[in-house]
Amino acid sequence: MTSRTIRPLALFAALLAALFLSACTSTEQQSGQTEQGHTEQGHTDHSHTESAGDAQAPHNADDITFARDMMPHHDQALQLVDLARDRSSDPALLELASGIAAAQGPEMEQLSQMLRSWGQDPEAGMDHGGHGMAMPGMVDDATMKRLESLSGREFDTLWLESMISHHQGAVEMAKAEIANGDNPEAKALAEQIVAAQEAEIARMKQMLEG
Repeated sequence: MTSRTIRPLALFAALLAALFLSACTSTEQQSGQTEQGHTEQGHTDHSHTESAGDAQAPHNADDITFARDMMPHHDQALQLVDLARDRSSDPALLELASGIAAAQGPEMEQLSQMLRSWGQDPEAGMDHGGHGMAMPGMVDDATMKRLESLSGREFDTLWLESMISHHQGAVEMAKAEIANGDNPEAKALAEQIVAAQEAEIARMKQMLEG
């Protein structure tokens, strides 16, 4: 075989080798891109699953009862605060009333948001047939009307007695949530209510004795 014959054959072999290497490289690149795409897609789907799981916070019937009942309970406390602002002239009592309003107003909003996140209507529990004894510590209608008719020291005494009982009821409800609830946010709020209102109960008892 002459050198002239060998030379074209060598060129043809080199061309075939180049085509083979090019095809392998293209296949590897496509495979890598597909693998990366699957990995990214899998990562995205996993993140989405985690996000959806976070949105579905655990809760049970005790959590719903706690939030639903504490809403009107706090609402009555704010009504008592309004009465104090109109009828008391005791600076210590007015300061206490302002502190109660500052805490329980935002707590009501938090309770409302929790109920909505659980598919519940926050307004559904607000009508408890007046201020009867449906929940622990609720001030009855007769006492509310009497408070509306009083002023000065007589008002202050009945208001403190009523608010002490009201707070004790809220603490009882919050402790039941801590024991039986499942939702972390609701249980944390219940612990906050217990700590704040037990401190206020102690303060109000001192005010009555003074």
